[in-house]
Amino acid sequence: MTKSDLIQHLAEKKKMTWQHAEVLVEAVFACMEQSLRRGERIEIRGFGTFQVRSYRGYKGRNPKTGDVVDVALEAHRALVHLSDAGRLEFEPVVQCLERDPIVRSDD
Repeated sequence: MTKSDLIQHLAEKKKMTWQHAEVLVEAVFACMEQSLRRGERIEIRGFGTFQVRSYRGYKGRNPKTGDVVDVALEAHRALVHLSDAGRLEFEPVVQCLERDPIVRSDD
């Protein structure tokens, strides 16, 4: 489901204009994004929780040469923990998020 699909579904389900549904969806996502950027945890009962964890750089090893190298990448990973009810319905969404979960910080 894309954001457009979500907007369309909301508009049809609640019998509102597409533009009004778009404003609502954008507002919810903007609030969630701001909260996650501040390091806050979002909990939606019956669905799950969202949070961002930061990972520092580490010492790695070059597999070809065996040399120790600094991996100075600071990364932030979005974590989604579904409730039991949410897990049954939204497992494909979680699998999609887990395929490419790393968001690098430009800050």
